[in-house]
Amino acid sequence: MTPDILLAGAGLANGLIALALRAARPDLRVLLLDRAAGPSDGHTWSCHDPDLSPEWLARLKPLRRGNWSDQEVRFPRHARRLRTGYGSLDGAALARAVLDAGAQIRWNSDIVALDAQGATLACGTRIEAGAVLDGRGAQPSRHLTVGFQKFVGVELETDAPHGVPRPMIMDATVTQEDGYRFIYLLPFSSTRILIEDTRYSDGGDLDDDALAAASHDYARARGWTGAEVRRERGILPIALAHDAAGFWDDHATGAVPVGLRAGFFHPVTGYSLPYAARVADVVAGLPGAPTTDAARAAIRDFALARARQDRFLRLLNRMLFRGCAPERRYTLLQRFYRMPEGLIERFYAGRLTLADQLRIVTGKPPIPIGTAIRCLPERPLLKEDA
Repeated sequence: MTPDILLAGAGLANGLIALALRAARPDLRVLLLDRAAGPSDGHTWSCHDPDLSPEWLARLKPLRRGNWSDQEVRFPRHARRLRTGYGSLDGAALARAVLDAGAQIRWNSDIVALDAQGATLACGTRIEAGAVLDGRGAQPSRHLTVGFQKFVGVELETDAPHGVPRPMIMDATVTQEDGYRFIYLLPFSSTRILIEDTRYSDGGDLDDDALAAASHDYARARGWTGAEVRRERGILPIALAHDAAGFWDDHATGAVPVGLRAGFFHPVTGYSLPYAARVADVVAGLPGAPTTDAARAAIRDFALARARQDRFLRLLNRMLFRGCAPERRYTLLQRFYRMPEGLIERFYAGRLTLADQLRIVTGKPPIPIGTAIRCLPERPLLKEDA
C-alpha cells in the first residue's frame, strides 16, 4: 500500500488523527508505523468530558475503558465532589478503533530515518506518502522549559470490593514528598482499581520501585488486599515557558511533529488527549490530497494560537514551581479547588476567560505578591536553557 498519509508512531496523537481522517475522508489511505510489537497496556489516557467537543465525546465514549459521571478531590483542609464526567481510554481500545475505521497499523516497524516524503525502516524498506507526521513521543526542546509530573500506577484486583465509586483525581492528604504529591485513583470495577502515586517535581528522575511501593502502601492503608495485574509509569512535561514560534522555525522542514513531540499537552495537568483531538480535527480538515507542507502550515497555526491561549496556564506553573516551596505546592491546588465548578471545568479544557484568570489570582494571595511578580516573565526561563 502506498499511503496518502503516513503516521510515525501508533500512540494517542496519531491514533486520533487516523480516526478523524477516516471519518472525514474514507477515501484516504492511512498508515501508522510503530516499533512496538502491539498496543501497550502501559498507558491510560484520561480527560474530563467537557475537555472534548461533543463529536469527540460521542466518538470516544464507547471506546473508553471507564466512564464516570462525577469525580472528587481531597486535600488536608478541603474535600469536594465534582459533577463533571470523566473517562479513560487505553491503547488496545484505540488500536482496535483505528483498525475498525479502515486505517492500517504496521507493528514491529523500527523507523531509522523519517523525512517529509516518507520513512525508511530498519529492514531497509522505504515507504513514501503525500503527508508525513511524527508522533513518536516527547523530545527535549530548547524552546520549552518544564517541570515534571512523574507517576507510577499499579492496578489491583482486590480480594473484596474496594468501595471507591468514582475517580479520585487528587488525594493530597498523603505525605508531601519530591514536590507536590498526590494519589490518583481510577475504579474500573468494584474490585479493579488503578492506584497512581504522582509527584510534581523539579527533576525528571523517577524511582519506579519507590513509587510503586508507595502505591501499594496506600492500598494497604485503605485496607485493600489483592494481586497487582498491571503497572504503568510516566514522566510528563509541565510547561513553565514555551516559545512556539521558535520551535516551529526549527521544524520548518522534515516530518511534521504532533502530540507530545510538538508540545501539545495541557501545560498544568499534562493531559494530552484533548489537545490530540483538536489537532486531529485540524489534520482532518485539510482540503484536497494531504501534503506534508499543508499539514505543517495548519498545525503550526494551531500551535501558535494555542500557545498564546496557554500563557496564563504557564504562569500558574511558574508560580507553582518557582514561587512556592515544594512541600507547600499543594496549598495552591487546595485553594484552586474551592473555585466555582464551571471555572474548574474551563481550566481543564484550556478555555479560561479573563474573568476566570482574575478570579484565580485575586483574593488572598496563594504566594507573596513579590514572589508572584518575579514569576511573571517567561522569556528568561527560555534563555537559561538556550
